[in-house]
Amino acid sequence: MHMAQAEATIQPPRRKLIIEERSGLFDIDWSELWEYRELLYTLVEREVKVRYKQTAMGVSWVLLQPLLTMLIFTAVFGRMAKMPSDGIWYPVFVLTALLPWTYFAQALTRSGSSLVSNANLVKKVYFPRIFIPLSAIITPLIDFVLSLVLLFGLLLYAGIPLSWKVLTLPLFMLVSMLTATGVGLILTTANVKYRDVGHAVPFVIQIWMFLSPIVYPVSLVPERWQVLYGLNPMVGVLEGFRWALLGKAAPDPLVMGASFIVLMGVLVGGFAYFRKMERDFADVI
Repeated sequence: MHMAQAEATIQPPRRKLIIEERSGLFDIDWSELWEYRELLYTLVEREVKVRYKQTAMGVSWVLLQPLLTMLIFTAVFGRMAKMPSDGIWYPVFVLTALLPWTYFAQALTRSGSSLVSNANLVKKVYFPRIFIPLSAIITPLIDFVLSLVLLFGLLLYAGIPLSWKVLTLPLFMLVSMLTATGVGLILTTANVKYRDVGHAVPFVIQIWMFLSPIVYPVSLVPERWQVLYGLNPMVGVLEGFRWALLGKAAPDPLVMGASFIVLMGVLVGGFAYFRKMERDFADVI
C-alpha cells in the first residue's frame, strides 16, 4: 500500500532524458539533483508519515525510547557496574551521548535497507537513486531534534547551565550525518546484491555502540590507544556533545584528526561504491 502511494505521489520533473556514460565515479550531474530536489522532500515526508501512522503514542516514542534506555544504562552501568562518569551525574552523562548515537544508529538501520525496501520505485521510476538512502539519513533528524527537549530538561534539573558551546552542536551533528551517509551508502549498496548484509547491520551497530564512549568516559581508554580509538568517528561526535553541554575538556586534537581522516575515507569510499553499482540496481534488486 505504501509503495503504491509513493509511486502515485512521486512525480519526476519533466525533463529531456539523455542516457550517456559517465566519465568517472565522481562525475555528478548537479543540475539533475537540484531539479529533483522536491522528490527528496517527498521521500522524507513519506518516511515520517509511515513511521508515525497508526501509532497509539505517536511522537511520544521519541522521548520514551531514549528515556528508558538511559534508565537501564544508569541502573546497569552506573549503579551496578559503578562505571565512572568524570564527576558528572551519570544519567546526564549517558543521555548526552545517547541522543546523537540514537540518531546515528537509526540512520544506519534505515539507510542500510533503503534501496531494497524501495525496490518498486527503483525498478519503475527514474530519479537520482542516491535520494533514497539520503532520505533515510535525514528523517531521524526529526526524532533527534524532538528528543533534545528531554536532554535540555534533564540539564535544567541537574543545574547544568548552557554556554556558547551549545552553538557547536550542529557541527558535531554534521559529522554524525556524514559518517552515517558514507557507511549507509556502503551498506545499502552491498545489501542490494548480498541480502545477508541487512541481517548483519543490527549486530554491527550493537558492537559499534560499545566501541563508542556512551556508557563509559574516554578517560578509561589507555593513553597509548587514544589515537587508535579515535579512528571511530563517533568518538569525536560524542565527546564533542559532552564538551558543548557538560563543560568537559575539549576532544583531543589527535583524536579528532584521526576521526576526520576516517570520516573522509568512508564518505568518499561509500559514494564511489554507490556510483559504481548504481547502474545495475534495477537489474539486481
